Amino acid sequence: MKVTDRTAIHLTSVHPRYDTRIFFKECIALHQEGYRVALVVADGLGDTQTDGIDIWDVGKPSGRLSRVLHTTQQVLKKALALNGDIYHLHDPELIPIGLKLRRLGKEVIFDIHENIALQIKDKPYLPAWAKTPLSKIYTTYERYALKKLSGIVLAEDSYKEYYKGISTKQEVVLNLPDIEALQPFRIYPRNSHTLFYIGGISNERGLDVTIEALKLLKVRLPDIYMHYVGNVYDDILEKLDLQGIEENICFHGHLPLYEGMNLSKEASVGLSILKPIENYMRSYSTKVFEYMAIGLPVVTSNFPLYRNVVEKYGCGSCVNPENPEEIAETIYDILINSQKIEQMGIRGIEAAEKKFNWQFEKKKLFSLYRKVLG
Repeated sequence: MKVTDRTAIHLTSVHPRYDTRIFFKECIALHQEGYRVALVVADGLGDTQTDGIDIWDVGKPSGRLSRVLHTTQQVLKKALALNGDIYHLHDPELIPIGLKLRRLGKEVIFDIHENIALQIKDKPYLPAWAKTPLSKIYTTYERYALKKLSGIVLAEDSYKEYYKGISTKQEVVLNLPDIEALQPFRIYPRNSHTLFYIGGISNERGLDVTIEALKLLKVRLPDIYMHYVGNVYDDILEKLDLQGIEENICFHGHLPLYEGMNLSKEASVGLSILKPIENYMRSYSTKVFEYMAIGLPVVTSNFPLYRNVVEKYGCGSCVNPENPEEIAETIYDILINSQKIEQMGIRGIEAAEKKFNWQFEKKKLFSLYRKVLG
């Protein structure tokens, strides 16, 4: 039976208002289930309502320190004014206001998108001597706080062991695609020499090696083309050598999911080349499942986690993420074989429809809400 009299307030000080997981999956699903849903953001774009979701903006912070010290308090102020039945936090910096909400008798759950303790160990801007101590400090604080909150959402199966025993009310809600919403991007046949990537853009996410692979591919396929959709981190474009392939690449910047996915209609291969960083090796890349759902052959890293999906279901190929020659050769073998493109695409769609989709995951989110709200 659907809920009709409960209000769910989602809070973020970091993510964009139309974040795929937060807005398009969780907020929309809860609204369709009958919850009154509000989303508090900090992007400076103002208040609005979209698809039945009330979006409240507390203003864009001037920098990271301002966000942590000032914006979080503005989020708390707005959260209290909205007076929800359950508050759903999406950023580690909001944990302190989650604890304040709990002290006021509110139900609060924390959505763990990333394993922050592992991420700290991989931050390139932190000195090596500080990474392990900072990771341990964060782990201690996070565990203390999570035990006081009402429940936990885990975005990855691999997090279950890490957060074992912290809360009796927790669910793994994988960040899998809404295949119904992605159906308009299924295109037949796919026979271009165009590649597609959507997500954050950094060398850790394979930008440098895919650029080198593109240079190799251009020698054999002069019309090779690459769409990059997403924010570029750390000013890395200024350091890249794009000589000779400037006309073969387009960086579109951040686009709303479905606007960005529209560019995938031109492509024959979707890329997700993540470097062998511990957190990446343990976490699914959402874009892999999005590519599968639209029938786009996948080329991704050869981590066991990914091979168990991409190779098992025959919807793409896994490569050494630090070897541009292997990446280029693998992409070339797919692009010159229209039958392989079609078969990989069909198998990806079948796997997404039977197993890897949001329709199964949202039921687990509803279950957790019911447990927390009693």
